[in-house]
Amino acid sequence: SLVSLSLSLSAQTSMAEASDSPLVLLHRPPSLTFMDEILNRNFRILNADTSSEPLPIFLDRHASSVRAFVVVGRLPITAEILSHLPSLQILICTSVGINHVDLAECMRRGIAVTNARNAFSDDVADFAVGLLLSVLRRIPTGDRYVRSGDWEKLGGFPLGSKVSGKRVGIVGFGSIGSVIAKRLEGFDCVISYNSRSEKPSIPYRYFPDILSLAANNDVLVLCCSLTEQTHHIVNREVMESLGKDGVIINVGRGSLIDEKEMIKCLVDGVIGGAGLDVFENEPAVPEELLRLDNVVLSPHSAVATQGSLDNVTEITLANLKAFFSNQPLLFQVQFD
Repeated sequence: SLVSLSLSLSAQTSMAEASDSPLVLLHRPPSLTFMDEILNRNFRILNADTSSEPLPIFLDRHASSVRAFVVVGRLPITAEILSHLPSLQILICTSVGINHVDLAECMRRGIAVTNARNAFSDDVADFAVGLLLSVLRRIPTGDRYVRSGDWEKLGGFPLGSKVSGKRVGIVGFGSIGSVIAKRLEGFDCVISYNSRSEKPSIPYRYFPDILSLAANNDVLVLCCSLTEQTHHIVNREVMESLGKDGVIINVGRGSLIDEKEMIKCLVDGVIGGAGLDVFENEPAVPEELLRLDNVVLSPHSAVATQGSLDNVTEITLANLKAFFSNQPLLFQVQFD
């Protein structure tokens, strides 16, 4: 029949279009399937994480001709991994931080790298403020106090600390740091910052080093990228400078802080508290941190909202379409 012929021709056309779609290599943790549907709708997807083969063997067998690679999560993109992708021209990272990528090797081979840039900024900023409120006002501790029945049995609960008017130093004043500052203005906080260079258009006080930033603030909020220069940027000297009532909020990377020294400082009262979304050896969290009531812990979830996932999916799709049509890329990483 004409209907059957029409359906058959339509199916053949769809199959032809699918086979003509560009091939894209995807690697993601099994739980992070949020962009699978939209990528499969627009491209032929070669999913590296579903294979039982070791990744290098899989790449040699299936992906040597691939030009575009989407990395969801933090798979280390080493020179060794890149050596199995001789045709690669673009690496699309769905994270803001790119310390898991061998940028020197990408630059040497002429591979463009993009990141998520501001896809998560609002949600991470909201979360940073939430951690600050939780630490200073002892919200999770109060929740446990009520649930355990201690409120009824023991009565009064220890005092929290005032949030309004706190002096807050932000380490890293990019898209996330600037939004955090905007949020904290609503609490009448006094904002200052440290970054790689002073930003003349920013109305807040600039400190050229983190030690002086810590000495002049009640709270340090870490949202800078992790590099060789920022590894353990918060050491014992910085924490001593922050002082016994000082609080550290980390929504950047765990290794921005010397974690062992931080634990000692928290236990000994060198600093007053911490709100931590990230850790040095995730998902392992030091046992000592689990026992401290002046610490609020979170499983690296500052970005974990549907809005953030929608944003990064949109950016990823836009970059793939731009790449395959020779258009400018969004949020391309500039090699130093």
